[in-house]
Amino acid sequence: QMELEALRSIYEGDLCFRELSPVSFQYRIGESGDPKAFLIEVSWPETYPQTAPVVSMDAFFNNTISSAIKQSILDKLMVEVEANLGTAMTYTLFEYAKDNKEVLMENQPVNTVTSVSNSISIGTPDVPPSKKKEKKEQLSKTQKRKLADKTDNKGELPRGWNWVDVIK
Repeated sequence: QMELEALRSIYEGDLCFRELSPVSFQYRIGESGDPKAFLIEVSWPETYPQTAPVVSMDAFFNNTISSAIKQSILDKLMVEVEANLGTAMTYTLFEYAKDNKEVLMENQPVNTVTSVSNSISIGTPDVPPSKKKEKKEQLSKTQKRKLADKTDNKGELPRGWNWVDVIK
């Protein structure tokens, strides 16, 4: 497949490009932190390029983009597809999307909050460190004696023994 070889050599080392299979490719338009970045996927049916490739935006990456915007991007890409039928066009489509990123995404509200809440971290939930059992302080003999002095012979503490000494 000539086009496959060409794509591999053109996008070699390009982190935005992903070959999902020899007939299916993803390209990320925009930097990964860009709220207006989006991912397009192009798959080739057996009769491609005589017939149109399947262009999709179903990737999870696009889940913050409204379906209306996805649809308008796909519509514009399909115009390109129609214009290029019969020729190897995957590169053309990816480049078209790159060149027109601002226009394609102009109606996408930049809402950074959603993109943050969508990143689900997988792993063990934070387990609070088990509380150590608090040791009762051991009283020294002198402390015990002082305590005994405070109590009267009935073992009851005189009124005010535990009042805070404000004057200190």
